[in-house]
Formats: sequence, structure tokens, C-alpha cells
Amino acid sequence: MKSEEKTNVMRVLDQKKIPYQQYHIPLQEAVSGVEMASRMGLDPKKVFKTLVTVGKTKNHYVFVIPVDCELDLKKAAKAVGEKSIEMIPQKELLPLTGYIHGGCSPIGMKKFFTTTLDEHAVSSGTIIFSAGKVGYQVEVNIQDLSRVIRFQTADVVV
Repeated sequence: MKSEEKTNVMRVLDQKKIPYQQYHIPLQEAVSGVEMASRMGLDPKKVFKTLVTVGKTKNHYVFVIPVDCELDLKKAAKAVGEKSIEMIPQKELLPLTGYIHGGCSPIGMKKFFTTTLDEHAVSSGTIIFSAGKVGYQVEVNIQDLSRVIRFQTADVVV
């Protein structure tokens, strides 16, 4: 479903003249990424979630992985050169990124953090991820995404 409302993520994409497809379903609260994909009629292999972690060095890292997968903390730590990483507590997400749980996007965070896309993203050509608000998603070509944020790719899922 298309919405007239623009999120900050959409405004950033518009500003950079990057084409995107937007999706929206009205939600009162966050639902799992798999449920979101299902409600929108999208392939869960193309829908990605944005996870924020903290390493032993206290540096923060962002991982963008398929909604139907789990982040492998050992692989993720290796990908960013940390001894270990863990998920940040949910209450730290908003002050750190400017996003709430269920609406976190790799685009438009308060500060840029090292970002890793799971290698599955590359093979799909385009990926769908949160547009920065619960119930809003955008689909962007991977090449175009690289014009908005810097990221590396690695195998980081279980």
C-alpha cells in the first residue's frame, strides 16, 4: 500500500535522487519482520531488518539482515574486527539512533555507524527495509543504497 506520508528516510532518498518503492501498512505497534513481509505480500528473503550492536570496544555497529534470519554474533564480530559483540538494550535504541524498535533504518541515524549488509542482500539486487517508522518500508537497489550509506557485505547470519 502506498502512503502520502514521507518519512525522513524517504526524504533522504528523494534528496539524493534515488528511486525507491515504498510500502505502508497501518500498524499500532511493531510486528516481526516476517509478519510485516507477510502482511505486505512481500518475499521475506527480500525484506531486511536493521539491528544495532555494541562491541567489546564499546563501538556500535549496524547489521542489515533478512527478516527470517538471526544474526550470528560470532560471525558479526569477526566481520567488524571485534572480539565479541552483543545487541544493544532496546531502551538505548532511540537515544542512540533516533529510531524506535520496529522502525530502525540504516539510513538517517543520528550518527553513522559501521554498517554491514548480510551477503544475501547482494544477490537479491534490491532490498526492502524500514523507512524509519513502524509500518513503513522502502525497496532500494543495492547499488543506489551505496550512494546513501557506506557499507560492507559479509556472511553474518546463522
